[in-house]
Amino acid sequence: MTTTPTFNFCVTCPKPNTQASLRLFCFPYAGGSSLVFRTWLNSLPTTVEVCPIELPGRGMQMRTALFSQLEPLISAIAPVLIPYLDKPFAFFGHSMGALVSFELARLLRKQYSLSPVHLFVSGRHAPQIPDPNPPIHALGEPAFKEELRRLNGTPEAVLENAELMQLLVPILRADFAVLETYLYTTESPLNCPITAFGGLQDHKVSYDELQAWREQTNAAFLLQMFPGNHFFLHSAQSLLLESLSQELWQITNEIQLLP
Repeated sequence: MTTTPTFNFCVTCPKPNTQASLRLFCFPYAGGSSLVFRTWLNSLPTTVEVCPIELPGRGMQMRTALFSQLEPLISAIAPVLIPYLDKPFAFFGHSMGALVSFELARLLRKQYSLSPVHLFVSGRHAPQIPDPNPPIHALGEPAFKEELRRLNGTPEAVLENAELMQLLVPILRADFAVLETYLYTTESPLNCPITAFGGLQDHKVSYDELQAWREQTNAAFLLQMFPGNHFFLHSAQSLLLESLSQELWQITNEIQLLP
């Protein structure tokens, strides 16, 4: 019999801002932590409170059990997130984080009648498109390490550091299992606008696969491409944050005009 891990995740708000009109929850890629977004608040509007999510097994949650399936993960996140949804909120997720934030938005709609005002998805093909790549989460150590090298998301210095890899490999295996065991189910499109971001040199996610996110919203859709590979959110971070800032300014201005 399998057991669901006890979930104790952390909503981090590096710079609490009670005057903000919008909370932006940020979800990291596979193997990533809340630190991915640690400097974002310096580049985004002051009307936005940036709240990176710390998932189990990493960062401040290093000792908590990892999840290897998406449904139990989002089912555990939702009730813990509810107290933070007392004002308008948006989601940003890169790669695995895009899928987590999308399914979380669908769960919040279904179980709590809540919706983000905007969904920002980055570096991830639309959920209705099956992953064409063979699963890697159960590969033996040498083959798994070689796949990580090929994906170009883990620095060579980390790949060659046995102590760091001992910490990182279980997290990556669990996160890849979340992605590779995911089964999309058809539901009505979300009512919030979706913006998709992609890398022009990302061989994992094509323009057409990003464009397919359009099917997941009844509202506005925008696709923006940046120079860089799958991890363009690092290499083209200033361009990404500039674009994100412009959209967030517009969103918060509209919120402030509401009666």
